[in-house]
This record gives sequence, structure tokens and C-alpha cells, in this order.
Amino acid sequence: MKRFLTFLCGTVLLAASGCGQASKPANQIEVWHWMTDRHEAFATLARQYEEQTGIKIKLELFAPSDTYTQKITAAAQANVLPDLYGILDKKSIVGAFIKAGLVADLTADFEANNAAWEKAMYPKALDVMRFSAGNIDEVKPGIYGAPLDVTNIQMVYNKELLKKAGITRVPATFDDFLAAIDALKRVGVAPFVSGFGEMWIVDCFASNYAFNIMGQDKVMATFRGEVKYTDPDWVKVLTIFKTLADRGAFIDGIVTKGNKYAEQDFALGRAAFAFNGSWCVNVYRDMNPDLDYGVASLPAMDQSRPVRSWGGAGSSLVVNGNSSNKDKAIAFLKWLTAKEQQAYFAETTNNLPANRDAGTAISPVLAEFSRLVEHTTHPSIWPLNEDPLVIEAFDKGIQAIIIGDKTPVEIAEQVQSVKERQMKKAAK
Repeated sequence: MKRFLTFLCGTVLLAASGCGQASKPANQIEVWHWMTDRHEAFATLARQYEEQTGIKIKLELFAPSDTYTQKITAAAQANVLPDLYGILDKKSIVGAFIKAGLVADLTADFEANNAAWEKAMYPKALDVMRFSAGNIDEVKPGIYGAPLDVTNIQMVYNKELLKKAGITRVPATFDDFLAAIDALKRVGVAPFVSGFGEMWIVDCFASNYAFNIMGQDKVMATFRGEVKYTDPDWVKVLTIFKTLADRGAFIDGIVTKGNKYAEQDFALGRAAFAFNGSWCVNVYRDMNPDLDYGVASLPAMDQSRPVRSWGGAGSSLVVNGNSSNKDKAIAFLKWLTAKEQQAYFAETTNNLPANRDAGTAISPVLAEFSRLVEHTTHPSIWPLNEDPLVIEAFDKGIQAIIIGDKTPVEIAEQVQSVKERQMKKAAK
């Protein structure tokens, strides 16, 4: 929020001065990014584009992501943003950049030639940079960026450990999952690991089940304050964690375990199931190249609804709305997200391509993640989001449930109390 306010102040000053961005070399496109794992592949493609078109791509890497975000914010205030860049922040911040004229509207480009560019992309990936009619950020409806890759977070399972426990079918329902947990415990295998020491993973796991149990409309109604967290459906979500804890599903110390350590546990065969994102393909390969594992959705509580997990664009780039080379930047972005270049990215970096036609270039495990992309959701594309203090109370409450300090009903009451307090503050 502090960064956001600082950015707004800078935008006001720029608007007041009427300052425009200085012209840049006509045959050069400047790109800023934060993707250390993709920089080499990015640089190879940049050289290839220059050979094909004569347009030089000046590629600048700023990492880690916090450093990159600070760089972008400062450049926005000084009106010296590059031709292509990414905005690593929530959608309201993206909206602020758009309304300040710092992001070009790409809708017409995506819709050109019978919407060829749009049709090539996974819709869920485009949604991260798409603003629909009536959006709460009051941004003109349209598409304002292009995804370079996609990601999603699912359940992964160790095939050898499941076989050891006599489990012949990956659990599709929560009851099946409980039966699998019992079978794994009988042979001395820890059933489940995840980085539940990191709040965002707890929140992701819980919100997936909230959407499955009650659907998006009721979740959004809760965020608006129309449904209480003491509602039986929310108690049911919280009870999932008590049920799993009581059943002995969780590896020891799960509530203090960072995701890096959870990834080590799964890669080294210390747990049969894990909750992790598609980036894990690279991680597990480095930790244990011989690991034999598969990918599936979380086991459903309500089989009448799909289990929607967080996912969408892993990384996206926008075009500077003030760039003197805007058309050339758009042309390069189109080329970068075309099938051939996306296939190269997928082959060299083990990231899921955002272009659906490049799917033949990915590994079998990534293909399993890819098949689940259409069933993803993400806070960045929801109509609205919950207050951060309410989210914190909810996620910390889940940790308390797992270790047995609180009951689901007690946490539901505590979260509702925080919700009511925050709503009163917002109403003043």
C-alpha cells in the first residue's frame, strides 16, 4: 500500500507537468524483467529476433522481484519506463498504471485477424491482464498485457509410495483421500506435506476448498460482508484441516515448514502427497532426477463442482503506453508469445507455455499440469478480494487448528470478529 501511494503521488506530479517520455532509438526495444531462470533463454530469443528483423532487443534483468518492483515504481514516477516491462503487484496497482497512461491497451491487437492472438493464449492466463466491464478498478474494459507462461498449483503424488501402500487409484474425493492416508500410515509413510509455514499456501489450499464447497458467488458474498464466516460452509472448510490433522495426514512440523523444505521432503520421498505449483517440475528435477510422480486436482468435497486451484499467468509483460516505439514493442510481444518461441521457452526452462499450441513441447508431468489450467482461479481475477487482516486471521487460525490449539468453530468466530471490525473501519 505504501508503494501504491508513492506511485500515485508521482503520477499526479507527472500529469501536472505534462511531461512526456523521451524518444528512444527507433530500431531498439528496451525490455525489463525479473526472471533469472529464464534470462538466458530470453537473451537467445532476443538475438534471434534481431537477426530476423534488425530490431535490437535491449534486455535488462533486475532481481529479486522486490528489487524489480522498486525499480519499476521509481521509473514510473520519473516517466522513464522501458518499452516492455512487467508489473508484479495486485490488479488494483496494474489498474493504477493503466489509468496513468503507462500501459497500452492491447485489445485491438488481440482481436485482429479473427482474434488469432487471443485464441492462441490460455484464457485463464489472459484473464490476469484482462479488465472486464464494470470492474471495481474503473479501468476501461480490455486486455492490457500478454502472458509469457502459465502456472497452477495442484496436488502431486509419489507413484512409488502409493504403490507401496497398495493405492491403485489417485484419490478423486475427500473420502478417497482419507482412505489413502490410512493406507500410507499403515506402511509408515507420511501422507502429506506442503509449505504451510507460508500463509499464501495455506490460503490457497483453503480457498480451493471454499470454492468447491460453496462456489464463487458465496465466497464473494462473504468478502462483501453478506455471509458470515460462522456460516456452516466456512466451518466445513476449516474442519477439513482438523480432519486431516486428526487423521495424521500432515508431516511433522508442517505449520512451520517453508515451501523450499516441503519440496525437499517430497523430492526425497519423505511424503506421498504434496501441494505445490507447476514450478516444482524444475525444483524436483534438480533435487531428485529419478523421482516418479504425477499431478492431480485436490480431492473434491463436493463432486458437483470442479476443484479450482490457483493459477493463471505465471509472468506477463505490458507495453509502455508512452513509448515512442509502442508498435514495435507490440510486434515483438506477439512474436515472443507465438508457438515457436513459446515452445523454445518450454523446452529450455520447463515452464508451462501460455500459448496453447506450444503444448507438444512440454514434458509429460508439465502436460498433466497443463490439462488442469482451465480449472484454475486466482485472487488477481476475482471481482473483489478479502481484507488482508481478515485473511491473516483466517490463515493463522488454520495453523492453530492443525496444531490443536483452536477448534474450527472458535476460529470462525474469531475471523468474523476481525471481519466486522474491519468493515466498521471501512464505513467511517
